Amino acid sequence: ERINWASAMQEKLDQFASLKVWRLVLRPEGKSVIKTKWIFKNKKDESSLVIRNKATLVAVGYSQQEGIDYDETFAPVARIEAIRLFLGYASHKDFTVFQMDVKTVFLNGILKEEVYVGQPLGFVSKQYPDHVYALDKALYGLKQVPRAWCDV
Repeated sequence: ERINWASAMQEKLDQFASLKVWRLVLRPEGKSVIKTKWIFKNKKDESSLVIRNKATLVAVGYSQQEGIDYDETFAPVARIEAIRLFLGYASHKDFTVFQMDVKTVFLNGILKEEVYVGQPLGFVSKQYPDHVYALDKALYGLKQVPRAWCDV
């Protein structure tokens, strides 16, 4: 089972590389570095059998300070009345409505601030152990992530 989790973690880091989420840089003087942590979840089928291990790397955003690490936050939430109106109109006009989920939606948000995170446990560079990651795109757990996604 340990191998399954390691491959799930590597899969997530490969996604970060393909989406150009971060760059390994020398730790900057006077800048705060946010810790990261792994979140693990088993994906199950209808009969509750584990079909896949899922690992997500998140920033420990609760350590961020407003005005220092980020300027503003925003959570895009539709009011239930707007959703009902939309669905009612779509039904009246016999429109087809699709719901979708983008697996890496937050990783597409461009950050306005300089944000640095530590290297994830178990994946620290042997060549550059004192380096940190400079984020070019949003990482789950940061306070400014929903706003960064809305700016896309």
